[in-house]
Amino acid sequence: MTINRDSIRQQIRQQRNKLTKQEQQQAAQQLVQQLAKLPEVIHAQHIAIYLSHDGELDTTLFIQWCWQQNKHVYLPVLHPFTRGHLLFFQYTRKTPMQKNKFAIPEPKLNSKTLCPLSKLDLLFIPLVAFDSQGNRLGMGGGFYDRTLVNYQQHLKKPHLIGLAHNCQQVDKVPVDYWDVPLQKIVTPCKVIQPIKA
Repeated sequence: MTINRDSIRQQIRQQRNKLTKQEQQQAAQQLVQQLAKLPEVIHAQHIAIYLSHDGELDTTLFIQWCWQQNKHVYLPVLHPFTRGHLLFFQYTRKTPMQKNKFAIPEPKLNSKTLCPLSKLDLLFIPLVAFDSQGNRLGMGGGFYDRTLVNYQQHLKKPHLIGLAHNCQQVDKVPVDYWDVPLQKIVTPCKVIQPIKA
């Protein structure tokens, strides 16, 4: 039986969107507690993350925690010239923002705040669904997969960690050869270290 990516996306997004505002707020608080204990987070100085959208686990409290810990935070920006790729720009309380074509806020382009992938210690990646092997199912745009296509060739590689609600775990995510597996997935209740088959 073929596992249909689109049907998994639809099913999990529906479940995610059923979460109440109170459940989302509680999940965001629990996420900070989980992440603050992770060695990868404790030792990281340059952290790329995303602003939550479409019912994703809210990252706002964690971003504020990072600022309080004097960590540098970066957000993805749609690449202006290379279609389907991402760049990462520093994000502070004073960063000028604009909405991209998906209506997601992103920092305005500024060469002084651009951070190359090799300088990042940690890269938090959004996902729609995940499994215990660390495979993620994204929204289908392929932005992170394209951006990370040469990831293994970097001498210094950021840790790749997925963030998700507990309800986003599935038995098996269909995998393609270009998919980059995650090193960990963190939910409000647990940290999942992928089991490699």
